[in-house]
Amino acid sequence: MKSNYFSIVFFLLFFSGLQAQQNDTKGPPVLAQKDLTAYLFVYFTGNSVEEEAVRYAVSTDGYHYYSLNQNKAVIDSKKISSTGGVRDPHILRGIDGKTFYMTLTDMTSSKGWDSNRAMVLLKSTDLVNWESSVVNIQNTFAGQENLKRVWAPQTIYDAKAGKYMIYFSLQHGNGPDKIYYAYANKDFTALESEPKLLFVPQSGKACIDGDIIEKNGIYHLFYKTETEKAGIKVATTADLTSGKWTENDHYLQQTTDGVEGSSVFRLNQSDAYILMYDVYTKGKYQFTKSDDLEHFTVIDNEISMDFNPRHGTVLPITRSELKRLTAKWGTPEKLPKLNNNPVLEGYYADPEILYSNKTGKYYIYPTSDGFDGWSGNYFKTFSSDNLTDWKDEGIILDLRKDVSWANRNAWAPCIVEKKIKGKYQYFYYFTAAQKIGVATADTPEGPFTDSGKALVSSKPEGVKDGQEIDPDVFTDPKSGKSYLYWGNGYLAVAELNKDMISIKAGSTKVIKVDATFREGTYLIYRNGTYYFLWSEDDTRSPNYKVRYAISKSPLGPLEIPKNNIVIQGNTEEGIYATGHNSVVKVPNKDEWFIVYHRFPFPEGIKMGDSAGFHREVCIDKLEFNADGTIKQVVPTHEGIRLEK
Repeated sequence: MKSNYFSIVFFLLFFSGLQAQQNDTKGPPVLAQKDLTAYLFVYFTGNSVEEEAVRYAVSTDGYHYYSLNQNKAVIDSKKISSTGGVRDPHILRGIDGKTFYMTLTDMTSSKGWDSNRAMVLLKSTDLVNWESSVVNIQNTFAGQENLKRVWAPQTIYDAKAGKYMIYFSLQHGNGPDKIYYAYANKDFTALESEPKLLFVPQSGKACIDGDIIEKNGIYHLFYKTETEKAGIKVATTADLTSGKWTENDHYLQQTTDGVEGSSVFRLNQSDAYILMYDVYTKGKYQFTKSDDLEHFTVIDNEISMDFNPRHGTVLPITRSELKRLTAKWGTPEKLPKLNNNPVLEGYYADPEILYSNKTGKYYIYPTSDGFDGWSGNYFKTFSSDNLTDWKDEGIILDLRKDVSWANRNAWAPCIVEKKIKGKYQYFYYFTAAQKIGVATADTPEGPFTDSGKALVSSKPEGVKDGQEIDPDVFTDPKSGKSYLYWGNGYLAVAELNKDMISIKAGSTKVIKVDATFREGTYLIYRNGTYYFLWSEDDTRSPNYKVRYAISKSPLGPLEIPKNNIVIQGNTEEGIYATGHNSVVKVPNKDEWFIVYHRFPFPEGIKMGDSAGFHREVCIDKLEFNADGTIKQVVPTHEGIRLEK
């Protein structure tokens, strides 16, 4: 982690029906592709009023889907529509990564195919609770007297305009259906202006059910030709509103049956795409697969669903979003369990874990990663009561706002909970600009108040190389004294005064280790033995690992076991660079867990040096042999489930 190396890394993130977004290279992406581990299928089921409602299904692989809520509606159509029914749901993740937009045809087929004049706009931040608005095109805009129908609205973020574009088909009088667009207002409750023509085939024939996805700067519009030989075609453009489209005259459906409602989504952690469409004449879906959005192969024999959907869309979602959905509507019995590693979504590293006696919860305090060259400047914390489901508690210390003596390189924090005069207090030690500071708070969630100056800003006597980073705080259960450890290239220790924000004069010393010591010291105490853990190698190296030594004192000397690896990569599982750890003990049990970071999975091993500042946090079980030595941990994707 610790060098002056800087590089530029661009991440291309794809979401279902959503253009790729290029993120600010000074910070991490709003949502990392690696965190998309499941899928949400949004659909309706038929032509009766009861079937014309939004339903959900989920998948962990994009191939096998299981309905939620027993295939019943998850949103009441009568409360959100003007007709009492909705069809053709399209769902989009916003560019902030956490806001969701859904658009629906406001229509019941029982009233006729030319009976609707409106669409429904929905907005949510959790996929469970939605705010809704009805937009009646005919009543809102002049010149729409002969409007007959408004079908299949969808949304895409237009980066050029900096707005969300809603596109849909309109039919006026006896003319052909054409695809129009308008930009949504800021609140996603209305259209900013009257619809404008987006696309109509050169043939002039009708087209409906547009679905746009961006790949490598080119927008691909999949649509259904309506009045000629019906089927799915595609047109492309580099500018959504230019009116300049290149049409591919080939039909893309891989069936002779009638189809509509095509939708394209990218498979998670893959360069492959799924094009699916509603084979409405047979009451089923067909799935096809492509690497180039031009050539598609039928994969129906790989697909399963326990429901029969009509015209819908699939959205890649995160593990926490899946858990939120199943918490509301139940977990399908046959839905495979997702892995618990990484435990935090996003890029984080150098995890410090605390069990708080005050709150009865666990907390992880990591380095905010994903910044080029480890250039992050703030710290966050995450809380959990089971070590698997973690809540983002937000920023607890921002160097730019809260620290006067440093504003860069926010790295590798540690924390201790102390009960002073009957009151719990929290002392948070952190690296900033290659110095070590300390901040305090009355709760583990903070916010924390900086002491106003660096606690460690120079090397110990006799040390010439290395950096003043990676603090660890340890309170000796025997003496009650608290010690601060730090160092990259050397291991220093000093006794903290009772105020916990200053060092006892003359107490600093360097503990001799061996040539494997690099950084990331962490101490634990068990059955009379002090265990010193540290990281070997460079965090950018796939061989980054944790070793340990034992001692009879928190000040050394150290005894290094012959086989002293605590954790290292698991190449068979594609796990690399497992290091910079902390350890937590379950209260009142001899049960231990190791918290560490690794390269992001699966792309990390291909990222070069940038994998060393785009890391992810994991937890696995830490066990001891009968003689007190540490069993080498095999890192897993499954992670742990805490038994209560």
